[in-house]
Amino acid sequence: MKKIWSCPDAVFLLQSNPNSPQMRIAWSIQLVDGTGEIFHFVGDITMSKDRLQSDLCAEKLKALGEPIRLRIIDLLRDGERTVSVIADHLEEEVVNISHHLGILYHARLVTKRKEGRFVVYNLHPDVSAVSKSGKQHLDFGCCRLEVPDK
Repeated sequence: MKKIWSCPDAVFLLQSNPNSPQMRIAWSIQLVDGTGEIFHFVGDITMSKDRLQSDLCAEKLKALGEPIRLRIIDLLRDGERTVSVIADHLEEEVVNISHHLGILYHARLVTKRKEGRFVVYNLHPDVSAVSKSGKQHLDFGCCRLEVPDK
């Protein structure tokens, strides 16, 4: 597929092949400033056509592959918690919870902030959501996980 858009001072080209996972966008813009000087800008970018963002989605789903991490996510749905509070609530060792929180943090499923000598964790704002029907779900961008009522 090849599409070209143009106006008096610019030309844009969108090019993609149905058999290729990438799409190319090229542009050429000519601008004239107030002094009559002509500036010519040319650019070219190749973008992925992977609507699911498969690598990112797989990373998030992989991070949820341990039952303890799902339990941590479920607990954080109720609000922010420190590592020790999470460990007490789930009856696990602090070091174990800290390890799993690190994996969830690197997968961008939780956020953290330092509060004195404590680290406070919360669900990432892009992950937690409520649907129009009032059902709570976890939204990963590529897919979402509906959470049962408590």
